[in-house]
Amino acid sequence: MELAIDRFIEAVASPQYPNMHNPWRDSCETEVREGGEVLRKQRLKQHLMASRPRLLIIGEAAGYQGCRYSGVAFTSERLLMERAIPRMDGLDGYRITDRNKPWSEPSATIVWGALHDHRLADDTIMFNAIPWHPEGRGGIHSNRTPTPAERAEGTRYLQMLVDIYPEIQIAALGNTASNTLTDLGIEHVKLRHPANGGATLFRNGLASLSAAMTEKARGLKS
Repeated sequence: MELAIDRFIEAVASPQYPNMHNPWRDSCETEVREGGEVLRKQRLKQHLMASRPRLLIIGEAAGYQGCRYSGVAFTSERLLMERAIPRMDGLDGYRITDRNKPWSEPSATIVWGALHDHRLADDTIMFNAIPWHPEGRGGIHSNRTPTPAERAEGTRYLQMLVDIYPEIQIAALGNTASNTLTDLGIEHVKLRHPANGGATLFRNGLASLSAAMTEKARGLKS
């Protein structure tokens, strides 16, 4: 599995598109240290190297408050500094940006909080249907909806990732992720994205999914 993960990371770190920041290839003028892209690749690998992966959560695209600097989907610099992210030994306490406060992404806080509540954090992997950060009209620190062409570019990387974990339960956060998985013929559960007032529906959906996963695991053991 490690070799497949290494190949995946090298593949996803290679593309370069206009108005699209590749966290594992590109540095950023707000970074305080050189080699931020290398650190993000290391973090991504440790995140993907779950010892018993049970749940793969797919979002829409990398965001400027989260993956752009952390290198891990739905993961902010603040959560890394707080050591709230599993499998980050030796990599979680490093600041990359010169911002007064570490970047904090509300959706990331909600997602990881719920995963810890249901004891799924150690066994969950997260990625995005569009791996890179689509920069919005506000520049590097803004987001925008990915174009259909950008969404199409992301599909082969998403398929590569899913192929690494053939038995894993897959969940999509929001319409873009769900539609992309559907287009690829990948079975999944759709959860409400926690943004824009969706936090409670997301938590309820994850609770139901966690219960279903637990019931399924019991059935396999009996």
